[in-house]
Amino acid sequence: MAFSLPVRSELIVLASPVGDRDDYYQQFADDIAKFHLHFAEKILAHGDDVLILSSEKFYDFYAEHLGVEKVILAPMPDIWMRDFTVANTVDPVMFRYSAAGQGGDQGAADYVQEMFAVLAEEAGIDFAESDLINDGGNFVDDYAGRVVVSRKFLKDNKLTEQQARREISKLTGARQVAFIEADEQGGLEHADGVVSFVDENVLLMNDYSEDPDYRDELIGDLKSALPGVQIHPVVTPYDGSETFDAKFGSACGLYTNALVTPERIYFPQFGLDEDAKALQQVRAATTREVVPVFSQGVCALGGGVRCMSLQLRGQAAQRLLRYADRLSDR
Repeated sequence: MAFSLPVRSELIVLASPVGDRDDYYQQFADDIAKFHLHFAEKILAHGDDVLILSSEKFYDFYAEHLGVEKVILAPMPDIWMRDFTVANTVDPVMFRYSAAGQGGDQGAADYVQEMFAVLAEEAGIDFAESDLINDGGNFVDDYAGRVVVSRKFLKDNKLTEQQARREISKLTGARQVAFIEADEQGGLEHADGVVSFVDENVLLMNDYSEDPDYRDELIGDLKSALPGVQIHPVVTPYDGSETFDAKFGSACGLYTNALVTPERIYFPQFGLDEDAKALQQVRAATTREVVPVFSQGVCALGGGVRCMSLQLRGQAAQRLLRYADRLSDR
C-alpha cells in the first residue's frame, strides 16, 4: 500500500468516534461517520488528500467507501482534531489544549492531547510546543502572518494584549495578531465561529445584523490590528435550537466555520434558504475554489468542516502518510 500526497495538496486528517465505549457521542456516531465520508469524498474530488484515524468500529465503513489507503486504525479520544492537535499549518505549534475543550476538565483535555502527541511522535512529526493554553479553533490565520484570536487567550494565560501578541509572534512567526471578543462569553469562545480568512488579509465575518454594537466593536478590533484588512460580512442564520451540549453551543448557520487550504475553501452548508446567498458572498470575496460541504448532520454538536479537521502539509504530511504506510503493512 502506498500513501502519498500530491504536490500542492493539503492533507486533511479526521478522527472517527471511538465506538461503543464512547457514551458522549453514541447517539451521533453514525451521523459523524457519514459526515466524514461526505467530507472526504469532497476533499478527494477537489484535489486535496484525506486520512481518517479510525476506531475498529468504523474502520470497515471508511475503508469500504474510501479505500484502505485513506484510513488507519489509530483511534483518537475525541473527534475535534482542530482543537487538540497543532495550529499554524505552515509551521505547526501545539498549544496546551484548554479545559473548556473538554467541558472544564483540564485532566481530560491533557489526556486527549497526549494521545495525539504519542501518534505524532511515532510518526516523526515535528512541531513546536507551548504551555500557553489555546485551542486550534481559536487560531485563525491567513498563512501570510496574520492571526485572529479571541480574548479568552488573554484570560486563560493571564497576559496583556501586548504580552500575548509577543508570545504568539515568537511561537508562530505571526506579524499581526488581532484580539477580538467572542460573540458568546463562556465556554469555548473560538475565533473560528466569528471570522475566517478566505484570502490574504481578507476576512469573512458573520454579519451580526441583530447586534450592531458587537459588530462595530469587532470590526474596530480587526481593522486596528490588521492594517488594510478587507472584511466581507456573510449572512448568518444561526440556529441554536437543536444544540446538543450548551457548553459548546451550535455551529448550525455559521458559514465562517470553513476549512481554508491554499487553493480551496471547504464551505459548510446546512440545507437553509441562506446557503446559496452565503456561497455567492464567499465566492465574491476570494480567489480560491469554494467547495460546498453539507454539515447539517453534525453542526448541533458545535462544529463541522473546520473543527473536525487537522491540516498538515509538507514534511509533516509526508511523515504521517509514511507512518500510515507502516501501520498498514503490519
